[in-house]
Amino acid sequence: MAKNVLIVTTNFSDINDDIHTGVWLEEFAVPYLVFKATGYNITVASPKGGNSPIDENSLSCSNPMEWDDAAKNLKNTEKLSDINYKEFDAIFIPGGHGPMFDLAEDENLKNIVEYMYNNDKLISAVCHGIAGLLLAKDSCGNSILKNKHITAFTNKEEKIVKMTEFMPFSLEDRIKKLGAVFIEDKPWSEHVEINCNIITGQNQNSALLAAESVVSLI
Repeated sequence: MAKNVLIVTTNFSDINDDIHTGVWLEEFAVPYLVFKATGYNITVASPKGGNSPIDENSLSCSNPMEWDDAAKNLKNTEKLSDINYKEFDAIFIPGGHGPMFDLAEDENLKNIVEYMYNNDKLISAVCHGIAGLLLAKDSCGNSILKNKHITAFTNKEEKIVKMTEFMPFSLEDRIKKLGAVFIEDKPWSEHVEINCNIITGQNQNSALLAAESVVSLI
């Protein structure tokens, strides 16, 4: 039977009148195409449903045309609260700065991630998508990230892209505060950490490896 994968994306776009964000296209499109090529059933959902905005900074004429086809799935996402999450074998959360503002505090996503974790389903997130894992706890009430080797978009990378002051919190610092062992590579390195059923990727360049890791472990 084909596996079922849930991709959860952000609805957030406007940090202020001048700075806009959303999903980083590569972090969505590359895993989507990997899962599609593998024959998985893919559902794309977001907290509000409907449009999941793409960060304009991730749009380039050098992007493969296949990414445009994948991006069409972001225009009419399903509403997260309507999802029967028990039907899925894995969840994947792409980044972009948007998840820092909505996925990081979404209770429906918290419940889904907790169910996936406690039922040995695969959990994967890339870059700022790891913000979607921050609320989830294990059956003992501890963060699912506690004592795990976790990576995500680093403070150094945030500083390089000059977005530190616009973030509601430091993702790296929050992960450490939850008791995780934060593992970072050089900025923009392809870097993935795998701990039991949790797969995390450091940045957009890690999206392919993270998706391939899901395929190999599912």
